[in-house]
This record gives sequence, C-alpha cells and structure tokens, in this order.
Amino acid sequence: MTANKELIQCITGQSDAHLVTIQNHFLHADIVNDFIALQTAAASAGFDLCIASSFRDFNRQSAIWNAKFSAKRPVLNKAQQHVDINSLSDIDKCIAIMLYSALPGASRHHLGTDLDIYDKGAVSDDYVLQLSPNEYQHGGPFAKLSQWLDTHLAEFGFYRPYQYDLGGVAPELWHISHIAQSAQLIRHLTPEVLHDCIKHSDLLGKDAILTHLPALYERFVINVSPPAKQF
Repeated sequence: MTANKELIQCITGQSDAHLVTIQNHFLHADIVNDFIALQTAAASAGFDLCIASSFRDFNRQSAIWNAKFSAKRPVLNKAQQHVDINSLSDIDKCIAIMLYSALPGASRHHLGTDLDIYDKGAVSDDYVLQLSPNEYQHGGPFAKLSQWLDTHLAEFGFYRPYQYDLGGVAPELWHISHIAQSAQLIRHLTPEVLHDCIKHSDLLGKDAILTHLPALYERFVINVSPPAKQF
C-alpha cells in the first residue's frame, strides 16, 4: 500500500492535520480517549500523570539534531556522560545522537501517538524535569509511576517502545506509545519515504545519513520493544 502525500507529511512531521490540542499538548485525535482513561486510572492510583512532551514537528526535531551535530547542545551516552561529538566521524555522530534523539522524519513524536509522561505530584513545583533514566528507576521520583505503568499501561492500549535496550535507542521509561495507532502509521514510514524526506532537508550530516540510511533505519527506527499483551 502506497501512502498518500498527506499521510506522508503527517508521519514525517511536516503536517499537524492529524492532531488535536489537549492539556496544552498536541495528540493524535484517535488516541485522546485512551489517554484520558489512562490518566484517570493513574489518578485513582495516586499519580498526577502529566504530559512532558508530545508532538514535535520536523523543523523542531531538525533544530535539535543540528544543535547536537554541531556540538551546540550536549550529546550523552548511556552512562549519561557527555560525548565529544567533534572527535567523531559524521556517521558516528549520527549514531551517538540517535541514542536519545530521533532522526528528523523518523521521530515517533511526529505521529502524535507518542508522548513523554511524568508524575507531577511526586515533585515540587520548581522541580526541573530531566527525563533521565534515574528519575524512573528505583529511588527516583517517578519510580512508583513507572512500576504502575508496567502493570497497567497495556490495559489502556499503550506500551513503551523503548522499554528495553535492544542496541538502538536507549531505554526511555518515560516514553509511551499508543499501540494500535502508532502501528497503523509507522508501517508507512519506509526507508524510501524517509530518504525522500531527508534528501530535501537541511540536516547536518545528510550525506552520511543517506549513505547509511538502511542500517540506521533497522537499528533505530523499527527496532523497538514489543507491546505487552493487551487486556
């Protein structure tokens, strides 16, 4: 099945026609009811589940990418240590960046089905949210929410695509995705669609990206943790 131009623009972050506004964030229209149900259940369990980040368009993702590629924004490894990006080849820069930041055009945040969440009630009003592993692991302020999500997330049609370390994107326990809607959209994000999107962009490292795109696609785009069994 060939995706039409409008759909391609949506899945690559070049259109927001598929989105609605909720709680000052943009979500795919078809996941809103399930998200509200998840949020309501979390509240009943004692959590103030809030959205930290949701939709990001291609231009915003490109700005993040270019800032990291040019060392104007920090790049971290799995140990949360700074990487000397200037010492790397262009393809190794891409790999280092994609550990935590998606390739523009391939970010799941373009879909509107994926969002980063936290427990607002677990921290003070002046808390600076990091979205780092230690916040969601044992002893972190959002560890209890993370444990609750382990048990209940699938009940509401969501999963964590970066729950496990599969050698691609580093684990992100704060990142949840709507199972059905994300699967429906992501199947149209082929290497060919992504190649065409990036070819016409101003991304730094574009030549290296396009040369190695099949390998990057396999390692970082479709290499995600499987959804848990839905109830």
